[in-house]
Amino acid sequence: MSNNKPLSEILDTAIAREESAYFFYLDLIERADNKEAKDTLNFIAEEEKKHRRFLVDYKNGKKGSTELSMATPIDYKLAEHLDEVDPDKPLTSTDIYLIAAHREKRSNQFYTELAGMHSDPEVKNMLLKMASEELKHKEKMEYLYSNTAFAQTAGG
Repeated sequence: MSNNKPLSEILDTAIAREESAYFFYLDLIERADNKEAKDTLNFIAEEEKKHRRFLVDYKNGKKGSTELSMATPIDYKLAEHLDEVDPDKPLTSTDIYLIAAHREKRSNQFYTELAGMHSDPEVKNMLLKMASEELKHKEKMEYLYSNTAFAQTAGG
């Protein structure tokens, strides 16, 4: 993506990504094998819907109407070290969490790269906040992956 693109075009691309993410999570909900995974995916899908609303509002000039906070999530870096799972095979909860972590990693990279291309401090800050939001989702998915794949036994 080039930094020569108008902001409205960049926002349209980001809005489309958030819509795609929302439907991606709805699809994973249908494939999840337990309530905890379904509930988590539903929460993340709703977050993606909020991100879309934020971006639409931002594009329409309502820059403070839906505020995002800048957080410092923990990046466990599991998605960086574990291969992606084939989404077309039957999925376990650990598979779903890993697939989602990889998707959130790509979303974080998308917004981080956009922020790096933008010179306007306000736009750069907004894009970094979006990157932070996606990293929070990645953190949640990697945490759940770790606790599901490496569940602690009663013996410690």
